[in-house]
This record gives sequence, C-alpha cells and structure tokens, in this order.
Amino acid sequence: MPMVMKEKLHPLFCISVDPPEKEWKAKLSEHKEPFIFLKSKGSVYAFVYSDDLRINTWSDPEINVETLITHAHSLDNVGILKPEENTSLPFIFQTLGEPIALAKDEHGEYLGYMRREDLLVELFRQENQNSNLLKTMLSSIPMGIFVVDKEKKFVNCNEAGLKMINSSYEKIMGADAEVIFNNDHLEKVFISGETVLNQIQFTNDMGILVDFSPILNNDGQVDGIMIIVQDLPMVEEMAMEIEYVKDLNADLNAILTSMYDEILVVNHKGEILRYSDNFISDFWETDLKELLGENLLALEDKGEFSPSVARLVIDRQEKVSVVQETKNGKNVFAVGNPVFNEKGELHRIVIASRDITETTRLKSELQETKRLSKKYKKELENLKSKDQFAKKIIYQSTKMEQIMIKIEKLAEFNSTVLILGESGVGKELIAESIHQYGSRSNQPFLKINCGAIPEDLLESELFGYTKGAFTGADTRGKTGYFQKADKGVLLLDEIGEIPQRLQVKLLRVLQEKEITPVGSTQSIPVDVQIITATNKNLEKMVADGTFREDLFYRINVIPITIPPLRERPEDVPLLAFHFLKQLNEQYGKNYHLSPEALNVLEVYPWPGNIRELQNLIERFVVSAEEDVISADFVSPFLNFGKSGSAKPLITDIMPYQQAQESVEEQLILLAMKKYKTTSKAAKALKISQSAVSRKYQKILQRQQNNV
Repeated sequence: MPMVMKEKLHPLFCISVDPPEKEWKAKLSEHKEPFIFLKSKGSVYAFVYSDDLRINTWSDPEINVETLITHAHSLDNVGILKPEENTSLPFIFQTLGEPIALAKDEHGEYLGYMRREDLLVELFRQENQNSNLLKTMLSSIPMGIFVVDKEKKFVNCNEAGLKMINSSYEKIMGADAEVIFNNDHLEKVFISGETVLNQIQFTNDMGILVDFSPILNNDGQVDGIMIIVQDLPMVEEMAMEIEYVKDLNADLNAILTSMYDEILVVNHKGEILRYSDNFISDFWETDLKELLGENLLALEDKGEFSPSVARLVIDRQEKVSVVQETKNGKNVFAVGNPVFNEKGELHRIVIASRDITETTRLKSELQETKRLSKKYKKELENLKSKDQFAKKIIYQSTKMEQIMIKIEKLAEFNSTVLILGESGVGKELIAESIHQYGSRSNQPFLKINCGAIPEDLLESELFGYTKGAFTGADTRGKTGYFQKADKGVLLLDEIGEIPQRLQVKLLRVLQEKEITPVGSTQSIPVDVQIITATNKNLEKMVADGTFREDLFYRINVIPITIPPLRERPEDVPLLAFHFLKQLNEQYGKNYHLSPEALNVLEVYPWPGNIRELQNLIERFVVSAEEDVISADFVSPFLNFGKSGSAKPLITDIMPYQQAQESVEEQLILLAMKKYKTTSKAAKALKISQSAVSRKYQKILQRQQNNV
C-alpha cells in the first residue's frame, strides 16, 4: 500500500476548552484552516469543522466555548497515519468515512492531519500504485463488478466478476459491454439514468443475476454504468433459504391461528412485529393490522390498557404475568416471555393474552359470597359483645351517627387513626369502640397518656428497656407498651404533648414497624394498630415547629373529629338520663329531671363537654332535696356568663319586652352562625336583609361594650 510524506501534513490548530484559553476568539480570527482542534487538560480530544459553526465573525458575543464543544467531533473514529509507512486498505476505507486523518510519530505525539480528499489524491498520485489500489478495492468485494464507460466499453472489473462470466481480464478490457450484457438494459440506464435491478441472464457458459447502476458526473449526466453480478447458484441458495423461511412462517402462522390465546411478538423496544389471528375483541380500539410497528409502551401511556407486560419484561428481563384492565373495563391475563440473543441481550418478547373478564367476574362474585359469609359469621359471633359495648356510647345526633358509621367501616382495616376533639368529648371511648368493632377486638387494648408521664420515663414506658439500661432500672428490664400491645391496639392519648426527641423515635416505629428498647441495639418487630388522640391543633403546632410535620402526616391517616356537646344538643337529654340512671342504681335513689330542667341543660354551651355534664348530674344527685330536679334547681349550677353577654333563659315570668329582645338576639345570632351572610339569614328568618344587618350590628356593638 502507498505511504504518506510528512511534508503533506497540515499542522493542528488547537484551542484549550478545559481550562478555557484566554483570548481564544482573537486567535481564531486569524485562523484560516477549516479544522479547529480542542484540548482538555492538555490533550487533544476532538475537532470542529469551521463550516459547521456558520458564523460571520468570531467577535459575535453568542459564540462561546460551549458553541465549540456542541459542534465537536470525537477523535475515536479518526484514522491514525504513520508517515513513511505503508497505508493499509482498511485504513483507506476508514478514511472514506471521516473528513480527516491524523498523523502520529513513534512517541504517540500528533504531527498533523490530512484531509480525506488530499489523502486519497496523494495515494492515487503515487506511481505504480493506482491500478494495484483500485484492483485491491474491487477484489475485496465478493460480488462481480464491471465498469462501463459512456461508449459502452469495459474499463475495469474484478476477479469475482470474471469468474462468474468465465472470461479473463485481457478479453474484457476495452471490449463492448453489449457482447456479454443485455444492450436494452444498458440503453435504458444511459437514457433514463435509472437503476435496473434483478435481471437474470443465461448463456451456455453462465447463469447470473445482474444489476445496472448509472455513474453520474457533476452535471447529473450518465457518464458510465457499474454492472453488479451475482452467481445464480448463490442466488438459488438464497432463494431456497427464503422458501424455507416462508414455510417456517406458514407453520408458525398455522400454530398461532390454532391457539386460543392472543399472541403478540414485539421487539426489545416494545414495538409490535407480528400477531396471531385470534385477537381479543373490544381490547384494541382498532384493527391489529393498523398497530403493526406501534409501541406498546406508548399505547400504555395513552391509557389504552394498564399495566404493559412489555414494559415489565423490559425492566425485569424475565418472564412476567399480569392482569391488564382496559378503558372499557375488560380484564385480560397477559404473560410476557423474553427471548434473548446469543449475547444475552433482550431480542424479542412473546406476549400471550387471554380474556378473563367473565372469569374475574365469577371469581369476584365467589369472593364476595365468601366475604359475606365470613362477615355474617363474624357478626353473629360478636353481636352480643358489640351490642353490650355499644350501650356505653349514648347518642342520637346525626353527627355522632356519622362517626359511628365511620368506625364500623374501619372494622376490616388496621389503619392509624387520629381522634380530634375538645377535652371531655369522649375520645377515649371512641378509641375503645374502634378496638371493639375492629378485627383486633380479641387482642390487647392499651392506652397511655403522653402528657401525664415525664419525658425521661415516657420513652421507657413506650419502648421498654433492657436490664441495666439506666440508674434505677429494673434488673430484669421492662417490656414497653408497644410490645405489650403487639397484635392489638395502642391508644396514645394527648399525642400533642409528646416531646420532640421522642417524636423522631415514634415516627420510625410507625414507618418500620419495629421498636428498639432503651439500652438495646436490637430491633424488635411489632404489629400494633395505633390510635392517637389530642385536643390540640396539630396543624398549628406543625406551623409553629413544635410538632414534626412528617409525624403529623403519618398519624393523620384516618382523622375522626368528635364534635363538642354544644354542637349536638339533642344528645344532652339522653346522656343526662344515662348518668342519672347510673347514680340512682348506685345509691338506691329515684331522681328525675323535669322537662324544663332538660331544656336548660340543652341550651347550656357545655365548655367541659360530656365530662362536665356527668359531674354536674352527680352534683344534682348529691345536692337535690326532692326527687324531681327542676329548672330553678339546675340554673344556679350553670355558668352562663355575665349579664352583658348572657342569653336569658325563660324559666319563669319576665317582662315581655325583655323576653322579646332576648329571643330576637338569639335568633339572629343563630341564623348568622348557620348561614354566614345577612341575605341568607334574612331569608331563613323571613325578614328583610337590611333589618338583619341593622340588628346584627347592634348586637355585636352591645357585646363589644360589655366585654
């Protein structure tokens, strides 16, 4: 092969981009060569073709180092020349694919570069090398090659072509091409400039398949023809292979047609390659023929079905089975089998799908029947115990009815519950109801008041400790509440009082389902349903930074807010009768509340809620001298506030005007509290909006003056 001389090399014009070179724009403005070479940390690693930048001047402020890096070409594929050494034919082919070739000395240092055009010109200019180089290139092609000039005469060929036509180089060179090849085809190419393919030619000496391709000059005129020939035995062998593949495809299609399942074959990207005749109706919105080449992953993203078994196979690289659901509610069981090539790479995915909508429906009905049977059995078994417990919760208000319905719905779940409500509304009793109605009713129910235990002791009470964990610790260690409540329910009352240091540890227990006793490094798994309760505003505490936000969201899974007693006055008579009955039975008394006394109790705001009502009923029993407890007896025990803001209760005769003003004030305040706007309040009271607005402003002014 020919060699390249050092004097033919162009020097490398280099710019450092890492670190950036100073004044590099001024340096480039004087550069005339078409290639710029980039350096990083002192080493040349890429080049930029100046024409790619399409700039008029290097002073343009939009031109920066990133512009050069964006248009850079790696040197990995660029051929390396060694001057004064022979150049190999593979290197020449490599040069044809790159705009330049680099030259290095024996020490690996860059000497310069040559453009592809200059290199090829130089190689062909060297004496006694042109014909050898061209012949070598032609002989490296396994098919027969003949080159015909515009006079239809042979000007070159390769050995493979000569063998196929049973001729020699001396006989062919300069001879008329039409002597061997069909003149009509030659004429057609010269006239139309189009390629003529797959022409079979037989003679006594040969059988070949011929392609005629035009050789065009710079003006687009046909300057010659390249004739490519293949030996028919080789073509026949290929045809036999094609026929074998056709038979194989026919067998495969017959197998696919006979299968009950829908079969899809997709490539490693999830694109559909083929499908069986049996496809699931109503699963695809269009004919499968129109989906050939479509990507199943893209169809999943459009919501056609979910999940995509092809995506799962690509991600996991293993067999996957899923149940897919379409937009119209059809259920399909799909199995994806990966097919790997010899390199162990995913090559194909075969997906077998079966419509199980009806099966799923029957299975769901069977499961529902079993569930109902189990539910009824459980209800029959626990009816007595739950009925007994239900008697502890006295209510008839709609708000409490909704809470009890919610508790019954929680029976099948072990979700964390947050009970909110003012002090004395019965949060602990609601927690006991959740335990009693739930699936853990036969397991422990423990409760601990986080605000009643000092911080130093609270941690050991909750999580327990090992022997010798701290001074004064029990030598046998202690089991904490979490371990004691394992499989059951634990109520953390006054959760808002838990110190921040323990909030972190509690959060970990809720997340990891395991505890670490004080003084131990060994974690212990626990299965506990957590119920928390508080009368504080946790959201405000989170905003103030006194309660962890992540812990709040962890315990606020199922929030239950118990309304204060003043918001459900219809429950007051039932509760009062319940507590009075308990006291009568306990002390052997026979006290009763008069209707007027119950009216007084109903309108009282009950700041202490149920606990205050229970204590007050006991006070009535202890203090009453008559069996009938009247309104006059009850009123002195109730703190309705000072006269300025009090709402007089009509329990006796009073001046008519005073009673009228009191009732009017209460009506307007109740209407504004319920409807919020004067227009809606006026509509409910059936008076004018201006009257409501005027009277409401007077009431507010009077209350403000009395404060």
